Amino acid sequence: MQKMTMIKQISLLIFSLTLIFFQAKGQTFKKQFNDLVSNNDTIGQQQLLQKWEKNDRNDPELYVAYFNYYVNMSRNEIITLGQNPKGEHVLQIMDQDTTKKEPIGFIYSDTHYNPELLSSGFDWINKGIEKHPNRLDMRFGKVYMFGQIEDYENFTKEIIKTIDYSATNKNNWTWTDSKPVDDPKNFMLGSIQDYQLQLYNTNNDSLLDNMKRIAETILKYYPEHIESLSNLSVVFIIQKQYDKALESLLKAEKLNPKDYIVLSNIAQAYKLKGDIKNAIKYYELTVENGDAEAKQYAKEQIKELEKK
Repeated sequence: MQKMTMIKQISLLIFSLTLIFFQAKGQTFKKQFNDLVSNNDTIGQQQLLQKWEKNDRNDPELYVAYFNYYVNMSRNEIITLGQNPKGEHVLQIMDQDTTKKEPIGFIYSDTHYNPELLSSGFDWINKGIEKHPNRLDMRFGKVYMFGQIEDYENFTKEIIKTIDYSATNKNNWTWTDSKPVDDPKNFMLGSIQDYQLQLYNTNNDSLLDNMKRIAETILKYYPEHIESLSNLSVVFIIQKQYDKALESLLKAEKLNPKDYIVLSNIAQAYKLKGDIKNAIKYYELTVENGDAEAKQYAKEQIKELEKK
């Protein structure tokens, strides 16, 4: 099954650490800090943060700025020679024997974070969240960084804390400068769906339980969230628990009978279960409702199943 049929991909929320420095009014602390970041003046940043803290410790942007300061200070880019290339810029090392077409190694940039400095950043953003619990950018900034250091247990815990709190604050989320988030419930759920995709794309089966915990928490508060029903089914399909997968998928189908990703996943679950009749039925429904790629895939599956 193609990944795009496994999880409904919502446009990626790219949490850039520089996005939280904008919309300055005159020479405010935030504006001054932004300028110092642009000039890579870390000493100036530290001095300004101390002055800012003494002047207005309740300013939520102070906690965001401290978090970014420590994250940036902790980051270290190094050039690595290895077998597991990361990032967009990768140089292949080829064998001198030109008959061998596969590279023998790679040179690429890798990012490391100083744990003590990063811990200080987390301490500051934790204080910010405690004082300003409705600031979704703070919560997602923390999630983002746990993802960067591949600490997927804390990554998952922070997402679950956010979902739990959404029931308390009724999704009255704010963002930078404490401005209200547009369509806050769907924005939050859409962003978390991207984090689910991030877990899935690790191809690490040990993280399936993380996906399951997140999906189950969302469904606790938002039982009609089709993407979470689908995510839950993905976990069960990979674990070969096809009946449990179908239970979630058939709920999703009732909510939206024309969701072709759900229909394709139902067909796949039936196929893997060995129920050829129902697999063909749902692949035919995928042909009726899917986009061009889904239609083509479903038609190929039908041809294959009809030979059995």
